[in-house]
Amino acid sequence: MAAAQRFFITIGDLSQARGEYAQLSFDGISPDSFASTLQAALREPSLWQRWKALQPDPDAVDPTLGANDPNASVTAKQSDLHTDLEVVTNLPHAIVKHRLNLLAGRVWKLHDVKLA
Repeated sequence: MAAAQRFFITIGDLSQARGEYAQLSFDGISPDSFASTLQAALREPSLWQRWKALQPDPDAVDPTLGANDPNASVTAKQSDLHTDLEVVTNLPHAIVKHRLNLLAGRVWKLHDVKLA
C-alpha cells in the first residue's frame, strides 16, 4: 500500500451530511460520531460490502474499491458552524472519497492532503 496521507476535510453542516442510500448514510449529529463512523468505514469492509450488495451487478464492482486500512484514524472537531475532519490513512483518495460520499453525500470539501 501507499504511504499514509493526512486528508483535511470540512463539512459545512453535519446535520445535512447524508449519503444517497439512506441505509448506508450517516444518521448522527455530533462530530465525534461522524469521525467514529468514517473511521470504521475506512478500517472495515462492512460499509463497502453493503453498498456493493445494493448494486445492480455486485460481481461487476471493482474489488479494489473494497480495500480497507485497519490503522486509519479520523478526528473531528466543531469549528463555528462547520466540522473539521482529519483523516490519516494509506488508502487512496478515490476510496476515501467513495466512503465519504456514502456516509455524507457531497456536502464535504477536501482542503489539503499531506504525507502523514
